[in-house]
Amino acid sequence: MSINPESVEEKLVSEVGLEPLQARVFVLIIKNGKMTAEVIAKNLGISTKEALDTANKLIDLGGFIDITKTEFESTHPRFAVVNMYRRICQRENILFKKNLLVDNISIILEKPYDDARTK
Repeated sequence: MSINPESVEEKLVSEVGLEPLQARVFVLIIKNGKMTAEVIAKNLGISTKEALDTANKLIDLGGFIDITKTEFESTHPRFAVVNMYRRICQRENILFKKNLLVDNISIILEKPYDDARTK
């Protein structure tokens, strides 16, 4: 069960329960490393408030850590994706168990995550 890297954002929405903008912000930080809300906003063509609200929601969902009040970083994809999946299972009263699609999402995101942090 493999995932096309181009469809990672779609899979984060369908499998992990993120909203489309949350998936875009999550993947942006995974691929580029820590960013401020202003930089996220510029990269995605959204308002700084939208970027800040979305990044803060990703903290609540278990995908991000806050470095400062306006600077955000992802935890390692293996942790972040599983944490976000676990939380949707809790919210929706779904039994949390191993999900190969969720595992594959984190595996695909591992290389860009590592590359962005070892420049």
